Amino acid sequence: MDFVITVCEATAAETCPVWPGGPMTTKWSVEDPAAAPEARQARAFRNAFLVLEARVKLFTALRVETLDALVLKRSLDDIGDQGETGS
Repeated sequence: MDFVITVCEATAAETCPVWPGGPMTTKWSVEDPAAAPEARQARAFRNAFLVLEARVKLFTALRVETLDALVLKRSLDDIGDQGETGS
């Protein structure tokens, strides 16, 4: 693995475990759509999908091979700030 991206809002304050091979880690917290009231769950799932889709598109657009580790880490973290739910 080169990257580990966590999306669980509940683990946002936790430290990521150590992964074999030392992949780069980041947190892209997304509100848990399953925790939304039943009447709003469909919309919450759609919102979570759209937020993650936008972040994955930004991630895959990065020219990873041209970035040093510090810039890449900052870029991954910045992507996690894009389209935050509740903003």
